[in-house]
Amino acid sequence: MKTVAQKVMAILDAFAAGDVRLNLTELCRRTGLPLATGHRLVGELVQGGFLDRGPDGTYRIGTRLWRIGSQATAVTGLRELALPHMEDLYEATHDNVQLAVLRDGRALFVERLRGTRSVPTVTQVGAALPLHATGVGKVLLAYAPDAVADQLIGGGLTKHAARTITDPDELRRCLAEVRANGYAVTKDEMTLGAASVGAPVRAAGGSVIAALSLVVRSRTVDVRRLLPPLLTAARALSRDVTAHWRGESAGPPEEV
Repeated sequence: MKTVAQKVMAILDAFAAGDVRLNLTELCRRTGLPLATGHRLVGELVQGGFLDRGPDGTYRIGTRLWRIGSQATAVTGLRELALPHMEDLYEATHDNVQLAVLRDGRALFVERLRGTRSVPTVTQVGAALPLHATGVGKVLLAYAPDAVADQLIGGGLTKHAARTITDPDELRRCLAEVRANGYAVTKDEMTLGAASVGAPVRAAGGSVIAALSLVVRSRTVDVRRLLPPLLTAARALSRDVTAHWRGESAGPPEEV
């Protein structure tokens, strides 16, 4: 029997996969709660500002919960250091700029910048997307302990778009290339029509604690154009992280 707190946490955790909006039926399916219980608890979360209810009856994370979560020390310190470099990178490319860390076997997006001409993406700040299908995810996975990749592969590699890697051996070869090249490239793997190039952000000692990426339209992707400004920004951020970020709340690299 779940406690009330466990039921509430299950409801909030249903949004962890990165879905922007969920209806009540889907929320109850994901949490295993009876419809009546889900309706009552979701209503209370809406009243408290932890969830928002849209005109179409769907729900999304509320601003109150977002404000609380955004204060996590391991995230805020990194975001503050990263933003100037992300802004410079955006000005140089005018493409989507994203920053993610590894959390619970997924890529947790802690900041993103986009403009009116940027390609639409599924990324939202606070969303967690698959490691094997995103540029930042491949970077984080490539430099994580082997156990992280083993667990991901053991659970099955879900296909998200036309070119998502679902073969374990192919994924391992891809990760080896990321480590050899120092960057990752995806094309039509998470979203049809979108490509990304990701680079590692390193802390003192060389450990990879985050990944920075550019997301562009797959039909116009030019790695030779994107790599120089991306790698420059990632290295500059790494220097700032090494000099100023202590990551007081962070655990090992795979838990940042």
